[in-house]
Amino acid sequence: MKYLEIMRPADWTKNMFVFAAFIFGKKLAGAVGGVLVAFGSAVGAFVCFCLAASAVYIFNDIIDRDADRLHPEKGKRPIAAGTVSVGSAAVMSIVCAVVSLIGSYVLVPGLAVIIAGYIGLMVLYSLLLKRVMILDCVVISVGFCLRAVAGAVVVGVFISPWLVICTFALCMFLAFGKRRSEIAQLREASESFREALAGYTPELLAHMLDVTSGLAIACFVLYAMDDQTHRLFGTNNLVYTTPLVLYCVFRFSALIQKGRYSGPVQFILNDLPFQIGFIVWVVLCIGIIYVA
Repeated sequence: MKYLEIMRPADWTKNMFVFAAFIFGKKLAGAVGGVLVAFGSAVGAFVCFCLAASAVYIFNDIIDRDADRLHPEKGKRPIAAGTVSVGSAAVMSIVCAVVSLIGSYVLVPGLAVIIAGYIGLMVLYSLLLKRVMILDCVVISVGFCLRAVAGAVVVGVFISPWLVICTFALCMFLAFGKRRSEIAQLREASESFREALAGYTPELLAHMLDVTSGLAIACFVLYAMDDQTHRLFGTNNLVYTTPLVLYCVFRFSALIQKGRYSGPVQFILNDLPFQIGFIVWVVLCIGIIYVA
């Protein structure tokens, strides 16, 4: 059970980004065989990214085990708590990475290239880039964009540049939100836990949250109104789901700045109003794309 815990299955929700291309690429429609193949490919990419992400999480927990002991929640993680040895965790990390690369290559060679790039970038993040203010959040956001691109690669669809930029801006927003929650929860101990937090202030992060949320929403609206979107879906009605996007974004911003949640994953898994808003948005998107 401890070995499953260090893989952080709760954080696998982040890999749902790989399904964006499956939905927005209209792969839900068509012959049953084609839909099943596309869905199976998306699921395969999801599993490969879960293993790759777990490899990185374990590596990062090994590197951060001393700092994690200062955190009220992360100090309970098996590696930081000492219930899983560093050697065993290292072997687990390598196994996850190797299986992920082999599986992705068997699925689509291009996916293996993306996952190898993701692992390399995240290892560099764990060793160095997470200590650099702002760049730490940029790297995390690039990792999410790679997930979205990977989803497009495995199902064989074109991904709109507006969606890529929207994904990047949204993930910057989530990353800055996590930094804000860390400062709210740890207060004076925040710099000891994460070196990059020394450069952030609540006021600066509030400004960054405003800018990135605004950019993400603007990019979504531009995507919804784009001529290529109209040609693909036969409508620009996705723009009318913007109020739900605003609700979900603003709710996250409000609660995360109060320190109610330790980060995006805890928020997404536990905040019922957000979950309802997000599910309604997804259902509306599917209805507009495939039925309207």
